[in-house]
Amino acid sequence: MNPRAFLFVAALALGGAAVLDAKAPVAVNANAITQDALPGALSEFGFFADPGQQVPAPGVIPFRLNTPLYSDGAEKLRFAYVPPGQKARGNGDGLIDFPVGAALIKTFKFDDRLIETRVMLHRADGWLALPYRWNEAQTDALLVVAGARLPVTTPDGVQISYRIPNKNQCKECHGLDGAVIPLGPKARNMSGEWLAEMVDAGVLDAVPNGSDTMPLWETRGQGEVAASARAYLDVNCAHCHRPGATASNSGLDLRWEQDDPHSFGVFKRPVAAGRGAGGLDFSIVPGGPDRSILLHRMDSIEPGVAMPELGKGTIDHDGVAIVRQWIAGMRP
Repeated sequence: MNPRAFLFVAALALGGAAVLDAKAPVAVNANAITQDALPGALSEFGFFADPGQQVPAPGVIPFRLNTPLYSDGAEKLRFAYVPPGQKARGNGDGLIDFPVGAALIKTFKFDDRLIETRVMLHRADGWLALPYRWNEAQTDALLVVAGARLPVTTPDGVQISYRIPNKNQCKECHGLDGAVIPLGPKARNMSGEWLAEMVDAGVLDAVPNGSDTMPLWETRGQGEVAASARAYLDVNCAHCHRPGATASNSGLDLRWEQDDPHSFGVFKRPVAAGRGAGGLDFSIVPGGPDRSILLHRMDSIEPGVAMPELGKGTIDHDGVAIVRQWIAGMRP
């Protein structure tokens, strides 16, 4: 079995085959997704048959991304919900187009404890992102509109003050052209087997063209290093560093589909030279990772220098390593 198929089967084991049965009884509270109120507890949505074990309710489908976003090493469990009788639609290799009434759910775990669950709800006026913090008993999670800070220990044994974002901070990463959008479920970064199963279950119209092209993070460096590095930058950085997003004024475009080297940083000078640039001249210097601002900022946790600015309290050494290898291998 190839790695993508294995990981897809592993994801299904979270909730069993019932999650793929479009005819199974629906336990999800559709009103909680679509109405104007902000549910105070995660349990009000009915997304989980067993919340503490993260067993999804029928119709709530587990998925994974080939290359995931780094969040201080947190284990993440991802789920999607499409309302009965409706279908998500493919959009080339980009974001899956989910219908109104759909939801995306992502739970963060440290040291085998549930810490937070973020939900994205597709309402009639657009997407809404809400953060929920799990209680000590691990039975439910409560809405924290103002966000929260709590101590956690990362898988590397580092003690950090972990940030659950507030409702407005969600918009900083999920904002594009004034709207809130999902980030993760791009067809190019999802298993072809999973997408095909969604078509068979009647919740996706077709397997999108260009799907499953980003490499699996577990195999980084075993194939083309550039693909692993570009996928990492797309997932971890391009939601801000792209036209129409919160860091568009930087002129840096780190999307996977951007094929102009200057646009993704090669010999590109920063718009404003400041402390974050570390006295360096260019975002990327081919053959010179230690002279590249992009890597300098990735390899820091110092406020005002570290990138990304949110969602990071530690350095992703694996991410730094693959981007370093990519830049070092560029021809000057």
